Amino acid sequence: MNHLAIIEKTQALIAAGDIVGAESALVALADAQGDGALIEVLAQLPPKDVLAVIREYDNSRESVVNMAITPGQFARAVVIEKQYRDLTRSHLRGMMNAVIFRAGDEPLEFLTAMGDLEGGSEALADYFEEKWSRVESFARCGNFDAAEDDGAIVPEDDLRANAYARPKIERDEVADQDWMELAWLLRYELPDLFIEMLVVLRAKALAFEQGRDLDDGELDDGKVETRDTDLGKATAVVLDSDEESAI
Repeated sequence: MNHLAIIEKTQALIAAGDIVGAESALVALADAQGDGALIEVLAQLPPKDVLAVIREYDNSRESVVNMAITPGQFARAVVIEKQYRDLTRSHLRGMMNAVIFRAGDEPLEFLTAMGDLEGGSEALADYFEEKWSRVESFARCGNFDAAEDDGAIVPEDDLRANAYARPKIERDEVADQDWMELAWLLRYELPDLFIEMLVVLRAKALAFEQGRDLDDGELDDGKVETRDTDLGKATAVVLDSDEESAI
C-alpha cells in the first residue's frame, strides 16, 4: 500500500472514531517499510490527526508512533490539544511524558519546539495546571517542598533576573520522567520558556480563584466538547470550525 493510501485510510479511521485502528495502520506501515516511511506519513498528516493518535496513549506499552514523531510534529499537535475539553489534563500529561521522555531522545528538543510555536507556553501551563502551587514553590525557592516556601509571588522581572541561578537540587533528584523533571528542565535549561509558562499558569490560577474562565484576550479557547475519552475511541467533536476535523 502506498503512502497516500495509508494517509487516506488513517484519516478515515480517525474520522470514524477508530483510533486504535488508525494507530494499527501506522504500525503496520512501520513494520512493512520501516520507521522512515512512518515519519514521512506523519509529516503529511494534519496535526489534528497526529494528535488524535498520540493523545490516546497507553502507558502499559510502547507506541511506535510516539517513538517516531519528530519534535516539530509533536509541538504542532500539542498546541491544539486544548481544543479537547479534557478537564483532567490526563491525556495531555500522558502523551507529553511518553514522547518527551522517550528512550534515547533529548527532551529539550521537544520543549524547544513547543516554545517556538504560538500556544506552546499555554500547553505547558495546562500540563502543570494541577501542580501550580508546587511549581510556584520551585520558582521561588528552588525545590518543590512547600514547607520551605513563604508563599510570596516572585515578580516576573525578578524571575528573569535570577533565571540562571545555580540549581538547589540536581536533575537526578527529580528524574521521575514526569512533571518534576519537566519543571527542572524548563527552569534550568530553558528559563525563558519556564517564565513564559509560569506567567500563563498564574493567569489560569487567578481565573480559577475568581471562578471564571480566561477570556479570549488572555488565552484563546478552542470550541470543542468531549464525548468519549476511553482509549481507542474518538474523544471530541468540533462545534464551530471551517475545517473538518477529528476533534
